[in-house]
Amino acid sequence: MAVTQPKLDAAEVLLAAYPAPLEQGQWADAARKAALARFRAEGAPVRRDEYWKFTNPSMLTAPEVAPAGLLDTDEAPVFEATDKLLIVFVDGVFIPELSGDLSLEGVQIEHLNEASAKDIHWARDYYGVLEAEGQKPVERPLAALNTAVATEGFMFRVTGKVSKPVCIRYVRDALDADAVVHHVVRLEEGADFTLLENGPAAARFNHVLEVDVADGAAFHHVRAQGRDHERMAATHLFARLGRESSFKSFTLTVNGQLTRNECVITFNGDDAHATVAGASAGDGDDYHHDNTVFITHDAVNCESRQVFKKVLRNGATGVFQGKILVKEDAQKTDGYQVSHGLLLDDDCNFLAKPELEIYADDVACSHGSTCGGLDETAMFYLVSRGVPQIEAQDMLILAFLDDAIQEIEDEGIAEDLRGRMKNWMERHRGQ
Repeated sequence: MAVTQPKLDAAEVLLAAYPAPLEQGQWADAARKAALARFRAEGAPVRRDEYWKFTNPSMLTAPEVAPAGLLDTDEAPVFEATDKLLIVFVDGVFIPELSGDLSLEGVQIEHLNEASAKDIHWARDYYGVLEAEGQKPVERPLAALNTAVATEGFMFRVTGKVSKPVCIRYVRDALDADAVVHHVVRLEEGADFTLLENGPAAARFNHVLEVDVADGAAFHHVRAQGRDHERMAATHLFARLGRESSFKSFTLTVNGQLTRNECVITFNGDDAHATVAGASAGDGDDYHHDNTVFITHDAVNCESRQVFKKVLRNGATGVFQGKILVKEDAQKTDGYQVSHGLLLDDDCNFLAKPELEIYADDVACSHGSTCGGLDETAMFYLVSRGVPQIEAQDMLILAFLDDAIQEIEDEGIAEDLRGRMKNWMERHRGQ
């Protein structure tokens, strides 16, 4: 399909809002130029695009960012109690003074600018490479824009089992901060690494995370997106899995005016496993949350899981677009996909588009998507046994979300997020 002139014009307007990165090492310049060409060829996303028909991208593609109010809270940052190596960004800029020592056994950590200045670097084979592969069969122009203009982010090369997680904390200061951050993670054979992310980041946040998981390696990712109500975010996670590898990613989202989390996973090695899950809760008719997932099985005996739960109230909107593509030689694939929306009033919307495209004949693939209100029988059971109605409602909502939270492997982190959701429910009682 030919790209329309309005899409091309919108791309140039958006591109003009970001300064061009300075020329650096050969590999970085080549990656950015290739990404720039992709973005200009694809054009900016518009509502008429197939994978944007449920989400209006205009606020993500506007040349100027609307100021977003800052949330004033005394609650400790997520993952505060976890033993970790802390990396802090303020308005999308790395702040060394607020961060920990970037030395940790089993992982090499470099800032994107430091790595980009070198003519020869291991990131040459990964930066923008997984993003470029993820542009087919569905174009993801905001990810290409990120690769082209990002100057902030980190390169993680993991060579062993890392003793504690790396936590990236995104702090907001300016009301109109427009942040573009790009991280790359390369896990060598047999490595094991956990990456945590939390915080609102910016009024508008464009985020890319590329993860290459070698044979026998394991990657764990847990993200809590900040509670600033007016913030906007477009995040992209691209993962490539080797033989007998493991990939797990979970995202908790509360509030936010517009959030679109995309995840693109490709199985290249046999006997690998991937889980991508999310729990979200939104309150108000200006809340819009979109999970878009595309998983490609191109290897034998691999398993993928997609588990998404959304709680919506006061006119909020939730979107799920999930696809499993099983190629011809990907026999013995096990693909599982489930998305559920819990609507706490009649004004909310849950829009789902689950897809299976299968070319192999020895597979077990399934999908399920439902939406509805609280279970009246369960409510009656709890209230009849003396539980106050508002507490009974909270209990059922938290139980509903817990199916997704259970996908987190670290029970301490899972329990922390359960507590965060409980606090959110208590703050929104009766609204």
